[in-house]
Amino acid sequence: MFYLGVLLSSFLLGAVAQRLDEDLRSFVTLPEVRALRFNITHVDREQVSPGYWFVAPYGQVDPEEPTTKYMQYQVGPYIYDTDGELIWAGSPVTDNRNTFDFRANWNIDGDPHLSFIVQHEYDRDADKGRGVIMGNDYELEREVGAADDLNAFNMHEFKILDGGKTALACTTKPQQINLADFDRPEEESWVVVGGFVEMDIENSEILFEWDSYDKLSLTESVKFIADDEVLNEPGWDYVHINSVDKNSDGDYIISMRFTNTIYLVSGKDGEIMWRLGGKESDFEQDFSFTRQHDVKFVKTNNTHHVISFMNNAADELHTEGEITSALFVELDISSSPMTATVINRMNHPDGNFTRFGGNIQQLSNGNVFVGWNEKGYMSEYGPDGDLIMSARFSSDRYASYRSYKFDWIGQPTTPPDLATSVYGANDQEMITVMHVSWNGATDVARWEFYARSYEHGSDVLIATTNKTSFETMYMTEGYMDWVTAKAIDENGNVLGISEVCRSEVPDWEAVGFAGQSSHPKADDPEILQNIREKLDSGEYGDLYDDNTTDEDRKAAVHSATTEVAESVYKAYGMIQMLENITIGVLTMFCIGGILAGVWYVRRRKMRSYQHLPTDEASIGEDASKAD
Repeated sequence: MFYLGVLLSSFLLGAVAQRLDEDLRSFVTLPEVRALRFNITHVDREQVSPGYWFVAPYGQVDPEEPTTKYMQYQVGPYIYDTDGELIWAGSPVTDNRNTFDFRANWNIDGDPHLSFIVQHEYDRDADKGRGVIMGNDYELEREVGAADDLNAFNMHEFKILDGGKTALACTTKPQQINLADFDRPEEESWVVVGGFVEMDIENSEILFEWDSYDKLSLTESVKFIADDEVLNEPGWDYVHINSVDKNSDGDYIISMRFTNTIYLVSGKDGEIMWRLGGKESDFEQDFSFTRQHDVKFVKTNNTHHVISFMNNAADELHTEGEITSALFVELDISSSPMTATVINRMNHPDGNFTRFGGNIQQLSNGNVFVGWNEKGYMSEYGPDGDLIMSARFSSDRYASYRSYKFDWIGQPTTPPDLATSVYGANDQEMITVMHVSWNGATDVARWEFYARSYEHGSDVLIATTNKTSFETMYMTEGYMDWVTAKAIDENGNVLGISEVCRSEVPDWEAVGFAGQSSHPKADDPEILQNIREKLDSGEYGDLYDDNTTDEDRKAAVHSATTEVAESVYKAYGMIQMLENITIGVLTMFCIGGILAGVWYVRRRKMRSYQHLPTDEASIGEDASKAD
């Protein structure tokens, strides 16, 4: 009944916690973290590709004031498995700051890495933000800062190019510009120009830089129009770049949200090679798109390109299409005129609009993964475009600017986290509850729990259980004082060992403990294991008689355990007494030896200072006799 009560209490406490915070998960082993829950719909689970979700939830897109920032860690980079189970909570690493474009990279030295953008602080002068690269041990390897002439590291893109030597990032900065394009040559206004850089990851050196200042006319914008007033710095965001990619020819493809246009920029001289969409499209196309995001190369050669991008068809204020959709478009650049054809379209599963952000990812097995931004909504589609899975945050308070799916191997260098607690109503009804997790580890198959009778004692295996979720709970009989957990992979290899954890105990008087003493003694795990082995071998066969009640069995086991424990404690006492006597005798001998040595040295010193006749004394005596 006691164990049932513990389970029931845990269930009720969990239910209360879920009602109070139903969209977030809490953990005993990571009490500072609140991880978002997912609502998941599997249409065809067998077709879902293996891998992990990479998301970066945020509450608002602009940095929060320090005084209003919620201190429980929940905003930042996170990895989940395809069942929505947490794998890694990275919010403590980024200190609850917004992060963007969080993804895995397998193109850096052949080893898995993570990359993401840490947004600038509320005070940009204090921290402009940066691009971050981490190893699969979750240790920092590189940080790439914003260029000196930029006021922040742009949130939209941080793409590591093959080889891991360089990265692409978007840039924005205020620029004063003449309004001659609007037939107002006597006026100047501040605008925000959009561009991109390719930078050296090692030293943040800019290898290639481009912006819209002298390349894109104000007339291409749909946000800053001819009749708009002149503004002071920073001015109108007239193009709003939100993605950049590079092909094998060394040319760059970019998306300008506020021109409704995708551009190919020459990697040789920075000139615009062609425009897709917008007011000045160079393509013949039978489709339209607006407010697009995340344009990327899928395939490219001298005559054709296949690109992917999200047709948002809406922004924060306006709706310009019927639905948001993920598009794969083939561009024939060898024909005249050039043509653009949609070869695959995946509409928003809910029939809604993504008004901000979003991304598309071609998976290695032919599936397509789409992040719809709002509420962390994401979908997976089969090669034919059929929806096979959708998921979203349980919370309406958060979004993820982009969401990805990658293979991943996480091998943290930090030890597993372990927390243990002891509960009991009397001597026969003691139980130890253990919670264990390992933030970021992907290869743990099961946990082994070990206990020891004192801090530096020998470990005794007390339980083995399969890993069930991010945090695994296990209960074992008895009062285990010092506990350790080992992470084991499916081949039986030890991956990591927790620090030795001492169990927390309640206020025994307050919980009404009824035992031989007011404070129970910890059990010796070796004794308990011996008793269990004897029980399993049938040595206590009468305990399994049909007429024996559970209470009688528990009492008999407790009595046997206590009897053995007392014998061992007596043996320990005798050994300790002998050790104390031996130490006392040795101490007496040592003290006696020291005193004898001191006496001998002092005696030698006294003899060395006795008066001895000298030549001068002898001369004096002889002189007195002569007188």
